[in-house]
Amino acid sequence: MEVIKRCIDSASLFLDATLGAADKEGNIFASTDDELIGIKDNSVKPFVLSSDDKTIAGGNTYIKVNHDQKLQAVIFIKGADVVSANYLELLASWIDSAMKEKNVEEEGEGFLKNVLLENELPGDIPLKAREYRIPYTYTRQALLLSFKENYTIEVKTIINEILQPDYSFYILGMDEKHLVIILDLGKFESTEELLNEHGEEDDNKELQIINEIPKKLYDGFSEKLLEPDLHIGVGLIVKTLKDIPKSYREASLALTVGKIFESDKKIMRYNKLGLGRLIYQLPPTLCQMFLAEVFEDDTYEQLDAETLLTIDKFFENSLNGSETSRQLFVHRNTLVYRLDKVEKITGLDLRSFDDAVLFKLASMVRKYLESLETDGTFNPTRNRW
Repeated sequence: MEVIKRCIDSASLFLDATLGAADKEGNIFASTDDELIGIKDNSVKPFVLSSDDKTIAGGNTYIKVNHDQKLQAVIFIKGADVVSANYLELLASWIDSAMKEKNVEEEGEGFLKNVLLENELPGDIPLKAREYRIPYTYTRQALLLSFKENYTIEVKTIINEILQPDYSFYILGMDEKHLVIILDLGKFESTEELLNEHGEEDDNKELQIINEIPKKLYDGFSEKLLEPDLHIGVGLIVKTLKDIPKSYREASLALTVGKIFESDKKIMRYNKLGLGRLIYQLPPTLCQMFLAEVFEDDTYEQLDAETLLTIDKFFENSLNGSETSRQLFVHRNTLVYRLDKVEKITGLDLRSFDDAVLFKLASMVRKYLESLETDGTFNPTRNRW
């Protein structure tokens, strides 16, 4: 129906004639004359029941629109002359081509989704990509959009409004709360330079533009949906279509790890996960043993909220006491007192680089284990960490 509506709307730009389309019952759902929409055309149903493909009735010419051996709609034009009939046949041919194109597009999206989920054999990917007119050797990047609530069709419309016409991309729905955007980056002149020999992204102007795309997406959603509950995972850039599942897995891992260690961030990049990526791959039992060694007798639990805030600020400011005091609006001596308190409770002097690293690492491990406990994937043998 949408394809037919679009074709009729486009035809109205260069045809000075009344065109329309009706369903099998004769209800007009599209027309160049808005007053006709919603009206029932009584000439349609008898025509549908007949074996004719074209007919003239009540001063209008009618043609059946069939696709996949099924009647999709009946289109009509006001006029019973030869010229009107020719115009209507051209419109029918245009609609048929548009429907076939849409089928190819939908099948291509299904193919891309299978590629992402690694349901396609690597050797078949180049052949099928050619069949669906999807370039195979082309730099691409996967973005994974995660919504708290089920997304609606409006979301895809918003994405198109934000990214078109500046970028070429595919939008694939993975489930009710996750969308993947495959960005085609081939338009950038130095796409080969976007990757160094280690597969990491180089620092250049084009990369800076590419890195702005997730932010542009989030800002666009913020403008249209005010405060969208949206997180975006960003994978690395890959060179061929068969490698895009790797970028997708990276984007997915970025979301998972980012939500554990940096839950306040809305955009998580795989190549910026740092220690979080390492900790996420450690066995939970090993993590628990490590915590028991660093925070003996649950000493971490003895740190109050004020002290924990002080520690976070101290780390944010790279162990700079003066800047930490300024941001917390406390006297330098107050900060020293709080750090002494931490040392007394945990045995770790956060003014010492080694102790600070150990505390930071242990805090991240603790967050990881807490996330596993929340998900029900790990049951600690200790009461708390």
